[in-house]
Amino acid sequence: MTVIVRDLRPDVRADAEGFSTTRRLALPYMLSTPESVVHTLTHAHPDAHFGQLVAEDDGEIIGTAQISVAHDSPEPGQGSANIYVRPGHTGRGAGSLLLRTAEERLGRLGVTKLFTWVLDEPDNRAFAERHGFRASRSAWFLRLALADGTLPARQDLPAGVELRTAADFADDPRPVFELDAEASSDEPSDIDVEFTDYEAWIEETWKQPLLDHELTTIAVVDGRLAAFTAAYTDGGSRYATAMTGTARAFRGRGLAKLAKNDSLHRARAAGYTEAFTGNDTGNEPMIAINKWFGYETCAKEIRYVRELG
Repeated sequence: MTVIVRDLRPDVRADAEGFSTTRRLALPYMLSTPESVVHTLTHAHPDAHFGQLVAEDDGEIIGTAQISVAHDSPEPGQGSANIYVRPGHTGRGAGSLLLRTAEERLGRLGVTKLFTWVLDEPDNRAFAERHGFRASRSAWFLRLALADGTLPARQDLPAGVELRTAADFADDPRPVFELDAEASSDEPSDIDVEFTDYEAWIEETWKQPLLDHELTTIAVVDGRLAAFTAAYTDGGSRYATAMTGTARAFRGRGLAKLAKNDSLHRARAAGYTEAFTGNDTGNEPMIAINKWFGYETCAKEIRYVRELG
C-alpha cells in the first residue's frame, strides 16, 4: 500500500489514539495520551503554527511528526520537526515523507534553520545525516523503578521552607509561571526563548492534561516560590518529571532535590510504578540530583540541525 501523510484530525478519536500509540512505541520514555495530543494541538500559540502530521498506511497510523515555528525566540527563522515511526514499520518511506512535508510547510512560514531530535541509534542517525542534518548537543532519558526501588529518605525541611503543590495555586498560578519562566530560561537549549506570555503558558502548560497539579511540588521559602518539580502522569502507572528548577536567588540550597523527592514519594504512594525524566548533557546539577535518586540511563537523544533553502 502507498503511505500518505496528512494532518491529524483533533475531533477524530482514532487519530489521537493512533498518534499517541505511535509516539509511545517509538519513544517509550515520554508520556503521551490521546488527550494530551489533542490539547497540545488545539492550545498551541497561533504564532507557533504548530502542526501534527500522521503517516498512514492502509488506514493505520505508522508515523507522526510535530512541527512548529520558534515564535518566542529573539532569533527569527527557527523551527522544529520531530518525527517518529512505529517500530516494525520503518523502511516504507514514512519518515522521509513526513520530513519532506514538514520542511515544505515550515519553509513557507519563513523557517530557515530546522531542529530535530533523533534517538542515538545507527538507523536513526543515518536517516538524519542522509537528509542533510548535522549533529549538535545530546540528552539522556532516565528511568527509576518506583514500585520496587528505594527512594532517598525524606529530609527535614530547613527553617522557613515549606512544600506545597501546584493545586494550592489554582486560584492564582502567576507565581508558578514566574518561577517556571526564570528556571526555564537557564535550561540548555539550541533556541533562546523569551518566556513572557502568561496567557499562553496557562493554555499550553498549566492546562496540559498530563500535568498532575497534586503531585507537582513547589518549595516555598519565607513566602517566596523558590524551586519546583513539575509532575506528569498518564492516568495509569507512569510518572514523569517534566521540569525541575530553582529560582536564581535560591540555588545551591538543595531545594530542587527536596521538591523532587517529595513528589516521587507521593507518586509512589499514589500507585505509580515507573518514573521517567531527562537531562541535557552538560546540565551537571540535575544529572547529579538524578543519580542521587537512583535513576538509570535508558536511552540517548541527539539534537540535529539543518539549514533550509
